[in-house]
Amino acid sequence: MAKLSPGDPAPGFSLPDQDGETVALDGFAGRRVVVYFYPADDTPGCTKEACQFNDNLAEFGHADTEVLGISPDGAQSHRRFRERYGLEVRLLSDTDHAVMERYGAWGEKTLYGRTSVGVIRSTFLVGPDGRIEQAWYNVRADGHATKVLGVVRG
Repeated sequence: MAKLSPGDPAPGFSLPDQDGETVALDGFAGRRVVVYFYPADDTPGCTKEACQFNDNLAEFGHADTEVLGISPDGAQSHRRFRERYGLEVRLLSDTDHAVMERYGAWGEKTLYGRTSVGVIRSTFLVGPDGRIEQAWYNVRADGHATKVLGVVRG
C-alpha cells in the first residue's frame, strides 16, 4: 500500500454521492477539499466521525473548504445514514474501493489482534492546486474533525 505525502498530487476521482450525482475532485479546483475515508455507514466510530465533521461544516465552509466522506457503502445506505443523523456532509460511494486503493486507504489492518483487509480510516487535505497538503492514516474517529479544522484554519 503506497501512502500519500504532502506535495503529492491527489489522485483524481469521480464517484456517485448519496443522490446519485457524480462528484469529481477536479470540480473543486482552486478550493481546498477534505476527503475522509471511513469503513461503514451507521457504525459507532464512523457515526461519531461523520457527526463531528458535520458539526464543523459551517467552519469548513467559512474557510472555503469542501468536506467529502467516502466509504464502500452505496447511495441508499448513505441516504439512510444522512437522514438518521441529520448529516449534510456529502457521502460518496467507492463500492469497488478503487479510489481508496489509490489513496492508500484500503489494505491490511489489525483490529483487536485480528488482521483483515478493508478501509483504513484516513483523511486528506487537498489544496487548491490539487496536491496533498496533509495526510492522516489510521486516525481515531473521535476528535479528528476538529484536528483537521485546526490545520485548515492554519
